[in-house]
Amino acid sequence: MTAVAGTLPPPHPALTDGPVYLDYNATTPVDPRVAEAMTPYLTAFFGNPSSSHAYGAEPGRALAEARERVAALIGARTPEIVFTASGSEANLLALRGAVLAAGRTRPHVITQATEHPAVLETARALERLHGARVTVLPVDGTGLVDPATLAAALTGATVLVSVMAANNETGALQPVTELAALARERGVLFHCDAAQAAGKLRLDVRRLGVDLLTVVGHKMYAPKATAALYVREGVRLEPVVYGGGQERGLRAGTENVALAVALGTAARLAADELAGSGGARVAALRDRLQRRLAEGLPGRVRLNGPAAARLPNTLNVSIDGAVGHELLSACPQIAASTGSACHRGSHQPSPVLTAMGLPAERALGALRLSLGRWSHERDVETAAAALIRAAAAHH
Repeated sequence: MTAVAGTLPPPHPALTDGPVYLDYNATTPVDPRVAEAMTPYLTAFFGNPSSSHAYGAEPGRALAEARERVAALIGARTPEIVFTASGSEANLLALRGAVLAAGRTRPHVITQATEHPAVLETARALERLHGARVTVLPVDGTGLVDPATLAAALTGATVLVSVMAANNETGALQPVTELAALARERGVLFHCDAAQAAGKLRLDVRRLGVDLLTVVGHKMYAPKATAALYVREGVRLEPVVYGGGQERGLRAGTENVALAVALGTAARLAADELAGSGGARVAALRDRLQRRLAEGLPGRVRLNGPAAARLPNTLNVSIDGAVGHELLSACPQIAASTGSACHRGSHQPSPVLTAMGLPAERALGALRLSLGRWSHERDVETAAAALIRAAAAHH
């Protein structure tokens, strides 16, 4: 076998005896180094980080350090990081916060068709509850927004544009810098959900030109229920939780120091990886998996999404003549996703792939195979062999 650039961390205890894990875009295993860093703040250092006495000192210091590490990962200033309990909450703070702070009677919000439901459903709620007008931009056959469509959609009433950095199903990378520049020219705030991109790609909020950006812990080897929103200095938002003034007054409630430390540690580890080989090792594994499938199923494997402008870890393919969920059911040695939604036993095509214009049959045949920190060559070989066998049997 050809060696893949980069080094593997020690085996993860949660992955040693189970099926091959190819669902890193859904959630990541907690890195043992992250778990070790957060544990003291569940036990010994229990104090309120806002307390001025001795028990608050170490939690306060750790919270500040965690904020600094998250900021460093995305090129932000430390005070611009607001901790939240999830990416969905961070997106809510960004969208609802910007719309309500604008104080307009008919605010206009722009997003795009393949956004995560955390953004699309929030936009619909703003329409329903706060009189907002929402424009959902179309995407092309690879899932990308044409900047010209954003330029045409901007109006004098537009208060916010929200376009993700990377799609959770296809890995498609949106032209965020170009889109944000269009919004900035019109004095419109730009929010970017970077849940899938943070930790996998080098991000710099200044170079991107964004005003708001979401980072999610469980997508980068921290526990669930920890996330952050970058809020550019000077941006006004309505708080998402009212109360004691924590998190710049935008998200009240005593901070969960242990989870903040976990996110900060995960951000530091990700920054170290990106400073080294970056995503080269995982990208090589992804390409190997795609190649193995294409070789084993000649003429039947179709890539969904862009070939180049995508996350280094994400492979979304459809296999002609096969149904995604049936393939995965026939491959218990693999843990992966299809992207299709199951409602009362009936599988529906992925809304993301449908928005890209894929026919229902191809969308239902899609597999989302996402790799990560503990993926290695034998995972690729095992998964490819299993899927090829299953697809041959279903043809």
